[in-house]
Parts: sequence; structure tokens; C-alpha cells
Amino acid sequence: MSRMIVISNRVAAPTQGGAGSQGGLAVAIAAALKEYRGMWFGWSGERIAEYTGAISIARHDGVTTATIDLEEQDVDEYYNGYANKTLWPLFHYRLDLVEFDRAFGAGYARVNQRFADAVAPLIEPDDLVWIHDYHLIPLARELRARGLKNRIGFFLHTPWPPARLLATLPQHEELVQCLMTYDLIGFQTEDWLDSFRAYILGQVGGSESDGVFTAYGASVRAGVFPIGIDAEAFIAAAHGPEADAAHDRIVHSIAGRKMLVGVDRLDYSKGIEDRFLAYERLLTDHPEWIGRAFLLQIAPPTRAGIGSYQDIRERLDALSGRINGAFADVDWVPLRYVNRAYPRGELAGIYRAATAALVTPLRDGMNLVAKEYVAAQDPDDPGVLILSKFAGAATQMGSALLVNPFDGQDMMEAMDRALTMPLAERKERWTELYDGVRQDDVLAWREHYIAALQETPSQQGPWPSAAAPVQGQPA
Repeated sequence: MSRMIVISNRVAAPTQGGAGSQGGLAVAIAAALKEYRGMWFGWSGERIAEYTGAISIARHDGVTTATIDLEEQDVDEYYNGYANKTLWPLFHYRLDLVEFDRAFGAGYARVNQRFADAVAPLIEPDDLVWIHDYHLIPLARELRARGLKNRIGFFLHTPWPPARLLATLPQHEELVQCLMTYDLIGFQTEDWLDSFRAYILGQVGGSESDGVFTAYGASVRAGVFPIGIDAEAFIAAAHGPEADAAHDRIVHSIAGRKMLVGVDRLDYSKGIEDRFLAYERLLTDHPEWIGRAFLLQIAPPTRAGIGSYQDIRERLDALSGRINGAFADVDWVPLRYVNRAYPRGELAGIYRAATAALVTPLRDGMNLVAKEYVAAQDPDDPGVLILSKFAGAATQMGSALLVNPFDGQDMMEAMDRALTMPLAERKERWTELYDGVRQDDVLAWREHYIAALQETPSQQGPWPSAAAPVQGQPA
């Protein structure tokens, strides 16, 4: 087949012996690229005084990477600004946290142009180009403006907001026009595809026929491609020495108690604060769990320079202190709150030691932690997955205990049910979940998406104009 060129905001090369603490995108893309000739292009994560466009090419564990460094202003305006202060909260339905700033939009446009300038010479005529996530929505338009006629696909890892919510974004139509220069758009769930459909049909008077959307004089195919994990690799890691050591250490520290576990980036979209409050209610309404169960919350910090992330960390610090102050005893702490990342092997062992996992985001594109937890379980004594109805994974994982993360009573009751669930029911639920995780893994996701991209006729233009930058309004 053709080479595959993957482009994302950040490039995380595979590490020796596993994926380390990499997130779901890194693990999924690395697994996909090992099967194909090709390249992963993106920002190195490094900041330099003045942008040069110099490309660093390396090969790690069968994956070729190409990276560029960005200026401080690029990072502030494109990444911290438009991507994480404007699009991220908007796409997660948090209009109260959205910041609109003209400089953010200018930086977003500039970095997408720089990506296009750098990567375009590396792309051969027959390559498939696969662009990832909200950071790079304008990138296909920029590549088209530089003469590329390749098949170009886009995959959104976050939700796509409802049409009326998206319409609050200044120049929202231009953002959608950028999407119309792709050949294939992939969403995680039908809900996000429906939101896109509602915008195209209702907001701008476009049309749809057999999954092809037409608007602004261009057409694009869109579909649902739920992402999975590298199931076999994670299952193997869950039974490796690193996982066994972590499992044994946790079991020893538990001393016969039951453990609830949450593993999330420290982000307001993950619902950690609501989770803590529901757990506090569990200890209040079901005092029989005092001294007999505890919650381990692992929450590595992220985007520390953004005010909303500093706020959530301060609130969680205060809330965890309040809960421990009210309920702890000399030999028991109800809430172990850890702000650091763990390698995949260790996480797998921690998952296996947990009676239940709390995966309760307020809104999430998929949430691969839910699938990792299921993959790590002991078939003879599996734990219980408590999963938010508003995570994309909920559409595939109906045998979990599905909860409304905004309803503390609902979450509290699910925790109590998970801690008391009979073994037979745990096994039945886990078996269905496990079969789904293995069937809908990262390989199936990749094959489904790449096949759809190959079957989609490449657009030959004309495309919506690349002349005007995507930009916001002054705050």
C-alpha cells in the first residue's frame, strides 16, 4: 500500500520496552505505524528563540519520526491559546472557560502554515496523509494551497460540539470550511457525527448523501471510527514483571481493603472533582466502608501554565485534604491522591489490584483508560468498570456500570454496587467488555479508517479558500 504520513500536534516516539506513560494517541499511532512504511510528523515539544523550520528525523522501535521546534510565541498563541483555551473547552461543552483572543487565532493559523511548509516536501504523491485532532484542523487547507492532491484524512479525538455551541466561536464557519478540504473526517461516536451533520445541514444549508457532506462548494465524507487500545500488547504488559511488582505492592499496602481507582490527566473535563464529592458522599451515607475501602486517584498535571488547570488543581488539593481530614484514621487514609505519571506496566498492575475503576469524565471523545482497565483484569476475579455516559467509550461498553457524572447520588450508588457486586456478575460483565476491547482494538480502528480513506475518491478541488487565517476576536 501507499506510505502513511501521520501528522499530530506532538510526536511521542515509542520508548524501549513499551509506551511508558504515553497517552492513548501516542500508543495507538505508534502501533499503527509499525505496520506501514511512513512517518509521524509534529512538534517536538521543544521551544526555541526563533523559528527555523529545521526538521529532526529519527527512528525509534520501527517508527520514523520527523519533528520541528516552535517559538515561545507559537506555543503561547497556538497551543496554550487557541487549542487549549478556545477549542478544548468549547469542544468539551465548557463555554464558561472559553477565551476568545485575536492573537490566539493568528498563532493557530501561523503554526498550521509552518507545519504545512515543513511537511509538504516530505510527502510523496501516492502517500496517504492522516491528520489528528483539533490542533490541526486547518492543515489540509494549507497543504492543498501548496499543491498537494493526496488523499488527506482527519480524525478528531475529542467531541465535536453541538451546532449552537460551535456557533459561539468567532469565525466558526471558517473552521468548518477547513474541514471541507479533507477527503475523510473520522469521529469517535455517532453523537459527534450527528453534531457535525446538524451544523452542515442546519447552520449553513449544506447537504448530505450517503455519508458525503457538501457545503461551501466542496464535499467531504464523514464517518464513525471508535478508537481502541493495542489490546494484545496491553494484556501482555498486564502480566509482565513490572505489572506484577506494582500489583503485589498495592495488594500488600491494601491490607485486605478494597480499592477504587481513577487514572486521569489533571483536566477539568475528567470530572475528578465530582468524583471526589461522590466518594465523600459514599463515606457519609455508607459508613460501613470507612476503614474498609479507599480511593486511589492518579492525576498527572497537564497544561500547568493555563489558569483553569491551576484552578482545578487547587480545588482538588483542598477537597482531598478535606476528605482525608474528616475521615482518615491513624492506620487508614480514605483518599490517596497522586500527581504523577506511571509507566503502562505499573498502571496495568494497579488496575488489576483495583476492585473498581472510576472513569467518569464530564465529556470525553473516547477515554482509553476504560479499555485499559478491562484488559488488565484477572479473569478469575475481575474488577468493575464504572463509566460515564458521556465518555465516547460508553457506546461500546454497555456492560459497565454507566453513570451520570453530574449526579453525585448516581455515582455514589454505583461505587457501593461495585464494591458489593457478586463474583458471577463481575465475571459476566467483564467477559462482555473484554471481548469488545479485543475485537475493537487499535488494529481494527486503523484498518477501518485506512480502508475508508483509500476507498474515498481524492478531491481535486476547488477547495474553500486558504487566504484568510482562522482567528478569534479580542477578549
